[in-house]
Amino acid sequence: MSHAHDDHGVPCAARRRLVATAALALGATLAAPAARAVGRAIGADGPRRSALITGERRPLLRPPRLESRALVGLVAPGGVLDDSIIETCVRNLESVGFSVRLGRNIRAARGGYAGTVAQRIDDLHAMFGDREVRAIWTARGGSGCTALLPYIDYAYIRRHPKILIGYSDITALHLALFRQAGLVSFHGPVAWSTFSSYSVEHMLAVLSSPQRDYPMRIADENREKGRTQPQFAARTIHGGVAEGRLIGGNLSMAAALAGTPFAADFRDRLLFLEDVGEPPYRIDRMLTQLDQSVGFARAAGILLGIFQKSAPPDRDPSVTLDEVLDDHFARLRVPAVCGWSFGHVPHQMTLPVGVRARMDTASATLTLLEPAVS
Repeated sequence: MSHAHDDHGVPCAARRRLVATAALALGATLAAPAARAVGRAIGADGPRRSALITGERRPLLRPPRLESRALVGLVAPGGVLDDSIIETCVRNLESVGFSVRLGRNIRAARGGYAGTVAQRIDDLHAMFGDREVRAIWTARGGSGCTALLPYIDYAYIRRHPKILIGYSDITALHLALFRQAGLVSFHGPVAWSTFSSYSVEHMLAVLSSPQRDYPMRIADENREKGRTQPQFAARTIHGGVAEGRLIGGNLSMAAALAGTPFAADFRDRLLFLEDVGEPPYRIDRMLTQLDQSVGFARAAGILLGIFQKSAPPDRDPSVTLDEVLDDHFARLRVPAVCGWSFGHVPHQMTLPVGVRARMDTASATLTLLEPAVS
């Protein structure tokens, strides 16, 4: 994931405006007071580091389901926002029936980040502690989430479990919450995403309806794009059926966390990966890092999403993206697919991190075998 790009793959400099000093009047919904920070003290020198564990020693924790017309909290743990982005986020969430409470630091800015680490941690903890907020929606990805991980109070979050949803840089939060708190969180649309009918259907089904054996298939819109855009062309690299807990997200984030207490342990699990704006040689390097740190052969299966804007440089000699993926996964004996409907695209699945699932390459289905919410 190129951090010089926003969640739509567009250079951030082309979109970003400095955050307005005065708050923009966004209507009654936006005027709702932000939740007060609960249960965490921010010291004069910034947030305090949290106690961490080694490995996943906690039982899996499913957050409560999301009811219709619920109040959701909007936070920006990564890239900076402006008022036009906030307006879009709120409009999207209201369009599917939710009301929105803004994090009190959501308009903060520190360079390209949405405030200091302390401000972003404060908003995250406050939303988990707010009894009225039923789910936490991230506004966008961008960059900066990895800096938060040592300061998250995982024990506090485990006492106040809630849905947290987003993708791209938000992958860092998903992996850390699963590794350190055992909490199921959701790799799905950020609030700034395009809320397509496909995305909304799967998002609401996964977040709102506890159910077993929920199947998901590749979006018809993405299949159609695959006729002319190679990155959308779904194909099987190595066939078969695989079962395991879902783990993964953005490739750049997964590679960056390798060797840390927040890394993705994908042994005997279904590893899913996507990225945007990364040329084949960088994708190759990041895949090599993950393979050497854990080993793709130890995974139950590999699901690769849509790698947008990942064409080779115009003039430099380069292997293709498909050649890179084949080099890493065709030699394995575990099922592996690419071009599935997740990533920096409008039509994307919502994938619950930590939930058992089955991938079937013959039917091109991913079936959640257990509920993701309680």
